[in-house]
Amino acid sequence: MSKLKQALNEGRFVYVLEVVPQQSPSRLAALEKIVQRGHLAGWPLLPAFADRVGLHSDLSPLEGAGALADPASSLLHFSGKDRERADLLFQIESMKARGLEQLLLLSGDRLPGHHPDQAPVHYLESVPALQIAREHCPDWLLGAALNPFKYREEEGGAQYLKAQKKLLAGADFFTLQLGFDAAKHIEAQTWMRAQERMKPMLACVMNLTDKRAAVLQAVPGIVITESMRELLGREQQVSLAYASARSLERLALQIVGLQLMGYAGAHVSGVHTLDELLSLEQAITEQQDNSITSLTDWVERWHASWRMPGAPQVCFAPETGAWEMGQSDVTATRRERLRYTLLSTVHGQLFSRTGWLSRAFGWSVTRPIWKVGVAANALHAVERTVKRPLVGCDTCGRCRLQDTLYVCPETCPKGLANGPCGGTRLNRCEFSDRECVHSVKYRIAKSANQLPVLAQTLIPCIEAGSRHRSSWPEWFEPEDSTPGC
Repeated sequence: MSKLKQALNEGRFVYVLEVVPQQSPSRLAALEKIVQRGHLAGWPLLPAFADRVGLHSDLSPLEGAGALADPASSLLHFSGKDRERADLLFQIESMKARGLEQLLLLSGDRLPGHHPDQAPVHYLESVPALQIAREHCPDWLLGAALNPFKYREEEGGAQYLKAQKKLLAGADFFTLQLGFDAAKHIEAQTWMRAQERMKPMLACVMNLTDKRAAVLQAVPGIVITESMRELLGREQQVSLAYASARSLERLALQIVGLQLMGYAGAHVSGVHTLDELLSLEQAITEQQDNSITSLTDWVERWHASWRMPGAPQVCFAPETGAWEMGQSDVTATRRERLRYTLLSTVHGQLFSRTGWLSRAFGWSVTRPIWKVGVAANALHAVERTVKRPLVGCDTCGRCRLQDTLYVCPETCPKGLANGPCGGTRLNRCEFSDRECVHSVKYRIAKSANQLPVLAQTLIPCIEAGSRHRSSWPEWFEPEDSTPGC
């Protein structure tokens, strides 16, 4: 049994060190020293290798783990951006060959250089990736991501609904996005405790300096407010040593707080050397010696650690009056409701497979003539011509509109069907040129009393060979040979 799986099973707090596997012998040598130590403040320590977050020249997670003397304890990431089922299966088989059996499955952030007006970049999103991995590795430890740092009902509600899908798809644990809003950490734990079967959760944290905050402000899904930046800048104006000590103190305090909240561990980034690890261990010990006996006491100290004479009060939310779980006041617009009613009515008439009109349409599009050659291309062109102006269809070959409240997943720049990525900000897409389609879908589902669909319907991935053909014949004659996702 892997070190992480054993710790989670035993309910032991665990320290996961995130590593961007770079082609740097000195960085890898420093990492080996940390891994050999094996613990932090009495907690088990293990490395996690990030996937596709840095330069193209970076090592893969497999290569990063392979550089260690004992790679088996490593948690590998798999990012689905610009990948298909075959890429995941290849990584699974490579991991099996090396005795690795714990995997964190992510949809992934925006592919560098990709713009929405360019050719689509297809993502193997986390929900079907979890299903694929669980099917091939029933005993592996599989993780998924959750971003609770959302401040509009649509994006926050959609995050938790998709997380329910990830549980159904086989996730054993969650890792939260990097964040500093304690109220949202507590919110996520409240959500998990309400689930039928609770799963352990880790939370990403970092030693936040002014320099790092400036970089993170541009990272989708991470919330760094201007008041946070101002305080970090003022600390740096006192001295670099003062700012460094304060940042380390907050990191240690946050880790202690996560344990009090009930988190299974901390997923820490930005620690690169054994000396940095030992400094963090000392800071954690000092915080533990401060007799923090309750979460209420900890929250007071956390907010106090973000105060400085003359500096404005730090706010962790991007705006005042932000959404909190349990609040429910949004509804679909009149146009969104009418559109849903129209499309669902048309779908019921033509694609129910029961009424006379649907049976007649199904008979006509399943004739052998439409299956190959010029006729198949013509049918594809007809479907695209009809559906693209209505829903933005890109003829994926397996229409999922019924399961997405008639909001086409192909209008998401990442092609995500099961729910949003973590990169939205106040309902805006990571690409910034549109509202997130999953926020629209949430409003429609809420107004149509269809929210359970967004939590329970696991939508398969689109196979590479299925795209750019008509979906109508398969709808009426499902292909049993099509692999499930």
